[in-house]
Amino acid sequence: MNRLLWLPLALILALLVPVLLGGSDLLARLRAFDPGLMLGLLGMIVLCWVINTIRLRLLLGNHRTRLGRLRSLGVIMATEFAICTTPGGSGGPLTLMALLARDRIGPAHSGAVFAADQINDLLFFLCALLGIAGYTLFHTLNRSLEGLLLSSALLMFGVLIGGVALVTYRQVLLRLTGSLLRRLKVSTAKRRRWTRKVLHFFRALAETWRLPKRTLALVFALTCLHWSLRYSVLYLALLGLGVNLQWILSFLVQMLSLSAGQFSLLPGGAGAAELTSATLLTPMVGKSTAAAAIVIWRAVTYYFYLIVGGPVFLCLLGRPLLERLRLRLARARR
Repeated sequence: MNRLLWLPLALILALLVPVLLGGSDLLARLRAFDPGLMLGLLGMIVLCWVINTIRLRLLLGNHRTRLGRLRSLGVIMATEFAICTTPGGSGGPLTLMALLARDRIGPAHSGAVFAADQINDLLFFLCALLGIAGYTLFHTLNRSLEGLLLSSALLMFGVLIGGVALVTYRQVLLRLTGSLLRRLKVSTAKRRRWTRKVLHFFRALAETWRLPKRTLALVFALTCLHWSLRYSVLYLALLGLGVNLQWILSFLVQMLSLSAGQFSLLPGGAGAAELTSATLLTPMVGKSTAAAAIVIWRAVTYYFYLIVGGPVFLCLLGRPLLERLRLRLARARR
């Protein structure tokens, strides 16, 4: 029950930040926002879902024939809903594996697809950080932004190096883990089962990276398109509020805010993302504009995922679980 309370508490905290920041001017700024532009922003998110569906099908390779295009879209929406409602997005890979397992795609392969997808995301953000670093050579950023940019770059490079080391020295990792499990008195059967699962995952990951180079290049191009669209939401929201902040600055604010949200371990970074973005945006655009922009940005890139993705998640995962429960109750009555 305590876990179920995390999401509503996080949502309340997330709403309090812009409300307290914007004060009495917030509602007036939101009412003045163009409804047509709002629909356009929501349409961009729908397009992002379609792009991610194509990415998923490309990374699945020959396995994509086991699920249709519409179901692939449902899998993406349900997975992103799980990411938005669990600490650090931890529910995302579990949801993806559970859904793909119903289409006879094993957890090793679905886990490898998720890992390859995350690696593409990481490469995009590393390229973006390099581009922003080049931008700072000719433009001045305030020191707080520069410090956050440097720390984010170091963190991403560390994660990338750690991932490469993990794949390169996997045999050493397996031996060390096996020794640790032996000391913890884990049974031989369980240790062997765990080792087989890890080896299956690495084989599936290698199989994913052996896809044709054109396919991998297309996946990365779609990754760049997806994040460019999603990270244009705040820029367009500010433009609709009458502020022409540079796109690269709005991109940096979103990246740093969402990174802070991930480290907060709150569902979807709710609260932490709003607080960080408010801290970064307010000196640039003022309190009322920052508050209104944050509400619009999070409504499009977070609450919309919950409202639309929730029913899809319940349909794909909740309905079968309820059906199993119903059958068990029926058997118990007999």
